[in-house]
Amino acid sequence: MDFTVKNLGKRTIPSPLRGAYLSHDTSFEDDAERVIYDPLVVNNDSSCIKADRSFELAGPRSLIYFDPERTRSAIVTCGGLCPGINAVIRSIVMTSYYRYGSRSILGIRYGYSGLDPEKGYEPIELDPDLVEDIHLEGGTILGSSRGGTEDMDILVDTLARLGIHILYAIGGDGTLRGAHRIAEIARSRGMELAVVGVPKTIDNDISYVQRTFGFETAFSVAVDSIYTAHVESKGAPNGIGLVKLMGRHSGFIAAHACLAMNDANFILVPEVPFDLHGANGFLTHLKKRMLDRRHAVICVAEGAGQELLEKDSTSHGRDASGNVKLEDIGVFLKNEINRYFEKEGIEINLKYIDPSYMIRSAPPVPNDSIFCAQLGQYAVHAGMAGKTDMVIGLWNNVYNLVPIELAVSRRKMIDPSSRFWHDVMDATGQPYSMKN
Repeated sequence: MDFTVKNLGKRTIPSPLRGAYLSHDTSFEDDAERVIYDPLVVNNDSSCIKADRSFELAGPRSLIYFDPERTRSAIVTCGGLCPGINAVIRSIVMTSYYRYGSRSILGIRYGYSGLDPEKGYEPIELDPDLVEDIHLEGGTILGSSRGGTEDMDILVDTLARLGIHILYAIGGDGTLRGAHRIAEIARSRGMELAVVGVPKTIDNDISYVQRTFGFETAFSVAVDSIYTAHVESKGAPNGIGLVKLMGRHSGFIAAHACLAMNDANFILVPEVPFDLHGANGFLTHLKKRMLDRRHAVICVAEGAGQELLEKDSTSHGRDASGNVKLEDIGVFLKNEINRYFEKEGIEINLKYIDPSYMIRSAPPVPNDSIFCAQLGQYAVHAGMAGKTDMVIGLWNNVYNLVPIELAVSRRKMIDPSSRFWHDVMDATGQPYSMKN
């Protein structure tokens, strides 16, 4: 694991913020200041803390790389919609414009596709008047898309033609991989282009990043669905509320929503395989719950139980982001539950709820809005300092800089042996294993 953040070169330009902050000693950060990756001390032995496994601290630098008045920035938003994108855009524009006096800011439309001239999406000029109220809205004023990264050289050509010095890439795993490739090509060409990522995904699945923006809003909104399922399940004889939430590979939304609500009796996530039938299968435990309590609430992440569904490998490809297209576990479970209880001679009333796109398009909750605003500020500090090929992160509740290669080196997933998952199991009361 290499925690080293790349720099475009030596910083020689005094930051405009030196005139805004009262104390230089406490207002600016130094590259040598680090955030420890693993802060745990075992048996009072501080030697187990490894300085080389540490992140560079985020924040303004006293000396910066780019001359703000001559710097042109661009913002691109990629992938699926996510609460808080507009808040990040606004923060980047406001910080660039007012704090640094860098007032040439372009918005790239519809993701990386907007950097391909053949697509015909012209960039738009961003200024404080345009972005003043956008943080109150869901979605993104720039539009978004998946893919658009087939020929990365074309995208870098466009950035060079537009005279871009800093590219702010707002997105998840696929977006960051594209940003890393752009940074590599720019570096090979000798271009002075800083590429700064901002971690956007409701799934919260980017490694070495404590939290991605949009995630808190996602599970907060998802709580309403679990509440609805609980009310519906108790409002009918043998009622079952089944909620499907997003989470292709990581079940963080479902797990946090269940912890927040404490009304789900079963949670099914991609990280924990389960059997449908058999003495220790899910349906057997669900039947026991129904006979004992006469109602149940089930929360399932979209990527759970994929191994249970029949697949025709010739008909299921990948989407524009390169993600394998998943079978619908929610509809599958709905049908299997109905079929099972009909066979058992037990009448049930099952209500199926899928709030997925309502969650993605929601405006951010207040704490997410704060997070988005700060991510945007730290992104501008990093970009103006000439930091590149990195993403703004949060670790141990401290903002830091994470090399993109490190962030995309693996996917963050729930550890079934962790204290966190044990807490989820305690909240639901389900068995720790539903495998025969």
